[in-house]
Amino acid sequence: MKNLFSKSLSGRNLIIVFASFVVLLTILGVLFFEGSKNTVAITLNDEHMVVKTHADTIKEILDELDVSPRSQDYLSPKANTKVKDHLKVVWKQANKVHIVKDNEKKTIWTTAGTVAELLTEQKIVLKEQDQISARPQTAIKNKMNIDIKIAFPLTFVDGGKEQQVWATSATVADFLTQQGTKLNELDRVEPSLTETIAENGVINIIRVEKVTDVVEEPVQFAVVTKKDESLEKGKEKIITMGKHGRVSKQYEVLLENGKEISRKLISEQNITEKQDKVVAVGTKDLTVQVSRGAAETGTEFYVTATAYTAYCNGCSGRTATGLNLKSNPNMKVIAVDPRVIPLGTKVYVEGYGYAIAADTGGAIKGNIIDLFMPSKTDAYRWGRKKVKIKILQ
Repeated sequence: MKNLFSKSLSGRNLIIVFASFVVLLTILGVLFFEGSKNTVAITLNDEHMVVKTHADTIKEILDELDVSPRSQDYLSPKANTKVKDHLKVVWKQANKVHIVKDNEKKTIWTTAGTVAELLTEQKIVLKEQDQISARPQTAIKNKMNIDIKIAFPLTFVDGGKEQQVWATSATVADFLTQQGTKLNELDRVEPSLTETIAENGVINIIRVEKVTDVVEEPVQFAVVTKKDESLEKGKEKIITMGKHGRVSKQYEVLLENGKEISRKLISEQNITEKQDKVVAVGTKDLTVQVSRGAAETGTEFYVTATAYTAYCNGCSGRTATGLNLKSNPNMKVIAVDPRVIPLGTKVYVEGYGYAIAADTGGAIKGNIIDLFMPSKTDAYRWGRKKVKIKILQ
């Protein structure tokens, strides 16, 4: 019995030892298997991780991670690179981006992280005045649309005030909207709102407005003459003093850029009525009161006066009384009808001055006198007129 128990115990120990050996071998095998893996640092779309792998190439590593790179993606090193311990792998998935630059569309694949990186990658340099639909720090997404409008210079005139500006708009209407400029009902724009803007072009807004202007204006009085037989001919007498009136006029005024272009009378209203000036004009002819050859000192009457010179046709240069007019061009001499004004009479002629009646003439009959002038110019300037003459002595 004792021997049987000893044999049984020895067999059990053998099994335990064997099992322990198998476990040890398994552990050693696992440790060896794990220890034989390569350590790889991998970055997938900016996410960092460390993997241990028996993969032979980078492609096999990506397959293990269920990553299928496309030709547009960024992968470093290349997919067929042999895996080594402590290898660093970077994979970045490319995104499809649509860039519309001045209405020209371009589709690209990019691994840029932000819009700013994309612009640098595509060598697109923007000015401060250019417009882009996304901010530079915006992250790139797949199927993203980026709209770029390149600014160009032009001259903008608003109400006569000129300034140099930048524009990215296609039409004049778009430009005004971009500038925040509003048009009033009557304003005009050159060129028209639908016109396409040209580089270095000119956009001109003419500010038009209609205003009402009320002004008071004087109304000139008229001068009304009435014949008066009780007054001497040539004399006048004011019967009624004239007085200006006033009228209020309302105008519709058209202004362009603040300057008056036209005005239209809308209405008018009398404020003060005008009063015409009434003047009595004498018609009494004093000449009928003067007897021929009976002119007396102090007598005044009207005569018709003409003018002549010492060099007129048929003139000798000497008067009927023997005065030499050529030698005395500044002498005041008149030719008269001796039956009305005797020769040698001193007179005062209105508009001519003091003179002596010292000459006669074939055409000098009745109340007609002829004034001696130093030159033809003076004679022509005098012409023919009715004047008052006064007998001095």
